[in-house]
Amino acid sequence: MKDTAQPYVTADGRTIGNTLMDMRNITLRFGGVEAIKDISFDIREGEIRAIIGPNGAGKSSMLNVISGFYNPQDGEVWFRGEKRPPMRPYQVARLGIARTFQNIALFEGMTVLDNVMTGRLGHMKSGMLAQALWKGKAEREETVNREAVEKVIDFLEIQAIRKTPVGRLSYGLKKRVELARALAAEPKLLLLDEPMAGMNVEEKEDMSRFILDVNDEFGTTIALIEHDMGVVMDLSDRVVVMDYGRKIGDGTPDEVRNNPQVIDAYLGVAHD
Repeated sequence: MKDTAQPYVTADGRTIGNTLMDMRNITLRFGGVEAIKDISFDIREGEIRAIIGPNGAGKSSMLNVISGFYNPQDGEVWFRGEKRPPMRPYQVARLGIARTFQNIALFEGMTVLDNVMTGRLGHMKSGMLAQALWKGKAEREETVNREAVEKVIDFLEIQAIRKTPVGRLSYGLKKRVELARALAAEPKLLLLDEPMAGMNVEEKEDMSRFILDVNDEFGTTIALIEHDMGVVMDLSDRVVVMDYGRKIGDGTPDEVRNNPQVIDAYLGVAHD
């Protein structure tokens, strides 16, 4: 396994930087049930970091800890070199962490453009009165935010549906709009919870391309949960594997693919 104490260059020439987020001995309990049991791993600047495991392994719970929906009973969350105190999701978002959801969470009656604009809320500083009057600073702020959103819409190739209500879109396009909304926030860390669940082969290929492009062109660090092992192995720089709330593997895709514990618990392939 590569030494991640210092930045390194991947086989395809991308630079993986210093630690962006460090999860240290995280334990999360719901009553007497431990959803996460003393797990540690890091996410490094510029990488695509996958979190995998069978259903019920605790993957979404871990993503919810990172994004502030849950606060662990034990352990520490470090972000950009500082220990993060217990926070609410909107406070975590202000740090530069955005996410998509396993179950699509869009405003069905609003247009694509308006949905993506909600991703800019953290960048809107003027008050309600100024926005209502739409003068001076508020007008300039609106212009900047609209330009940022249009850039994302162009990047994800959804110009043709920008005025379409989200409720009329196919499942695959809704997933892309949700990605656009998260990108509009200009996150340092983008969390993707099963971004390809329910997609056909063509939709998965499109989403995989966009994820790679986001990482490459925007320089966005990405942590994703995904069940499609082919996608995980193709996209990820490093993979952490969970099973029954514990970490059973952590390394490059090749290392994880050949880990006997992972084979037993997740891949379901017999080995000698």
